[in-house]
Amino acid sequence: MTRAATAAGDPITAEVIRHALVAAADLMRVTLRRTAFSPIIYEITDFAAALYDDEVQLLAQGESVPLFLGTMSFCVEAAVEKSGGVEALEPGDVIMTTDGYDIGAHPQDLTVVVPCFFEGELAGYAAIKAHQLDIGAKDPYCTDTVDVFQEGTIFPSVKLYRSGVLNEDMYRTLIANSRLPKALEGDLAAQIGAAHAGVRAFQRILERYGRETFAQASARILDHGEQKIRDVFAQIPDGRYASQGEMDDNGITDDPVPFEIAVEVNGSEVTVDFTNAPPQQAGPVNSPLPTTVSAARLAIMTLAGGQEAGNEGHFRPIAVKTTPGTMFHPVSPAPIYMYFWPGMQAVDVIHRALSKAMPDAVPAGNGGDHGFITWWGENADGSLWGDATDHVVGVGASAAADGQAPLMHIAAACVRQTPVEVWESRNPFLVEKAEFAADSGGAGQFRGGPGLDMYYRALRDCHVTVAWDRTRNSPWGLRGGEPGRPMRFGIRYPDGSVEEHGKATRLPVPAGSLLEVDTGGGGGYGPPDERRAESVLADIAAGHVSVDAARRHYPHVDVSA
Repeated sequence: MTRAATAAGDPITAEVIRHALVAAADLMRVTLRRTAFSPIIYEITDFAAALYDDEVQLLAQGESVPLFLGTMSFCVEAAVEKSGGVEALEPGDVIMTTDGYDIGAHPQDLTVVVPCFFEGELAGYAAIKAHQLDIGAKDPYCTDTVDVFQEGTIFPSVKLYRSGVLNEDMYRTLIANSRLPKALEGDLAAQIGAAHAGVRAFQRILERYGRETFAQASARILDHGEQKIRDVFAQIPDGRYASQGEMDDNGITDDPVPFEIAVEVNGSEVTVDFTNAPPQQAGPVNSPLPTTVSAARLAIMTLAGGQEAGNEGHFRPIAVKTTPGTMFHPVSPAPIYMYFWPGMQAVDVIHRALSKAMPDAVPAGNGGDHGFITWWGENADGSLWGDATDHVVGVGASAAADGQAPLMHIAAACVRQTPVEVWESRNPFLVEKAEFAADSGGAGQFRGGPGLDMYYRALRDCHVTVAWDRTRNSPWGLRGGEPGRPMRFGIRYPDGSVEEHGKATRLPVPAGSLLEVDTGGGGGYGPPDERRAESVLADIAAGHVSVDAARRHYPHVDVSA
């Protein structure tokens, strides 16, 4: 979408308003974190918060899940259309949706949209998508669904509040479809309150500057974002750059799922082509269109956005091509519960494709996915407890530096791993090991970042769903760098036996079992024989590289001392 009017007005005022909008969106983030009930929101920050204008153009976003943010315009548009259109909106309305094909996610990523009115007219929207622990899927978390009806209760853009009045019947129906109703009630209330905080902050900006000045400033802001992207891609040789990826499996069958993504550069225009994707899968590794578009936007933004907070202008030069009925454009009721996993891989593969055109700007492969695990069990009174967390992975090395210590996958940047102290205080687990994994980062002139070894001892019987990919494919190196280690998840049972899993739902975990989380390491960059000796010795001293591995990968360095 583009604004017809040419941006005018004072550029200093526009910059002040841009920062005010970013602060307003960040206020939503802070409000949600400080009022939510569940660590997956207040610790992990598994949500997105954004402000849109009345044309559903992204104005500002809070620092939260990047892969969510490119989907939020789809959420707002569907919410408004399916609840009666713009003319049916009133102050105090709260639209709620869990429709996966509208929000680009499974129903647990419940989205609320609150219209913002100023002086009696619609001015924009505040939208928040946040991961709720349970909304009635066949299991608290799933890797083996076969259609969307197994994936949770679908609320197709309904008004939970109409003119500030709660729809009691709808609310009771929502809560009744959760295994963890108290968490859902608290987190949903926090989500709605945070969206209202964003609306009030938006209104204060309009009160201070007036609608005309605000419109001129926002047009200039979006034009600036557009130019940032165009300036970068105008310097890249025109052409088609393609690369391949592979999902371990689709969650139902054990067969790998290869795919290709291409990036076409034509002047300052960029087209991300997903048309060479496999057919939509029988299992839930399908990426609905909003997430596919978001993955393309995220991949381009991380390379060309200049570390700015994204807005609709940044997205204008980016086109996306898909084929309906494929993994990156499935058609309902195809299952989409693990939508995040193909989206993550899409970001990586787009980067790998662009490494051919921007070799000094793109890092080697990161350590895999975000290592998501859900676990739950029964309390003494028969009620359920449940929780979930992501895990950090090694970062790929670049043309200028080693890969960083474990961080979240870039599609989940701003997400945090739950602190050990919080985890042990809320769940019947003891963390027995949490350390950087030696020899997990790929060797190279610049070494890949190490993965994480984190082992949990179960103190009570429970169940676990592990939702992992990239357990069979190592993170790639670039320009002669070597691959990092892939992801691994295992359960070591009390009898000493070990089972390894990638995607598995409702695994029984007897008390005393050890959950072994070994996340992937980043790929290396450049030939290992060009690594400086002092860097190799420093790696050994820090425990990132063992002496034996150093001798294999860096024979030009004397490590005998």
